[in-house]
Amino acid sequence: MLFHPVAQSSPLPSAAVIIVNWNGKEYLRVCLDSLRRQTHPNFEIIVVDNGSTDGSVEMLREDYPEVRVLELGRNYGFVVASNRGAALSDADILVMLNNDTEAEPQWLEALCRALAKHPEAGSAASKMLLFDRRDTLHSAGDALGPDYMPRNRGVWEKDEGQYDEDVWVFGPCGGAAAYRRSMWEQLGGFDERLFMYLEDVDLAWRAQNAGWKCIFVPEARVYHHLSATGGGVIASYYVGRNTILLHRRYLTPRQWLRALPAHAKVAWDALRAWRGEAARARLRGIWHGIRGVEGKTHE
Repeated sequence: MLFHPVAQSSPLPSAAVIIVNWNGKEYLRVCLDSLRRQTHPNFEIIVVDNGSTDGSVEMLREDYPEVRVLELGRNYGFVVASNRGAALSDADILVMLNNDTEAEPQWLEALCRALAKHPEAGSAASKMLLFDRRDTLHSAGDALGPDYMPRNRGVWEKDEGQYDEDVWVFGPCGGAAAYRRSMWEQLGGFDERLFMYLEDVDLAWRAQNAGWKCIFVPEARVYHHLSATGGGVIASYYVGRNTILLHRRYLTPRQWLRALPAHAKVAWDALRAWRGEAARARLRGIWHGIRGVEGKTHE
């Protein structure tokens, strides 16, 4: 195993937990209540609100006075909001957490201890499990398949300890990801041209190319509502587009040859399901990726 716990007397790096919210009041309470139970002694919580109209901001100000709230006024997307939240803090570790999650009490401490132990790691990945099926994995860190398609390690598998070793992975799933500030600043954070989806994969790719590693921390457990405040047609569009954009950025011609069958299958499956709105969005995203279209373009 790679991870050997730091002695309990060792100081933990400071942390900022950054939560992007857009009309997620229904889930935000559970998330914030779990952060109140964290064992890490030195962290702050920043909620960046993308123009919510469901009373999220009012709830935060009334019931969670310890939370720093940044109101953006309209929906700038996950990437821009995450970067704005990171810019508010001078903490050693920047932690992105989805608003529809519940973290176990040792989650943040485990991530920070892993990064303190491994200075070569620029990021740390949580073990993410399904909120309603807590024995089922959502992510044990991000991986690239032989076809260079991004994947969640262990997705949909029953958690039986097969991912309980701390190992190097490609990158963290952005739903519960810890980033060393020095790496974040060196690489410029998330790429705002992507708007949303696969921004974590892009940052992991840049980090790997710059010589940084990512450590998977099995003790850092988080439970996640799948696509509770996202997903659907918008996700289909941006995943389709951004996968192409990332491959255009990072793959060599030889690697493209290995990736093409996977891209062809995705496009063919979407064509077969043409009557579905999500399938049409996926095809539109693929076409925009081929053309190199960036930014917020789903509307």
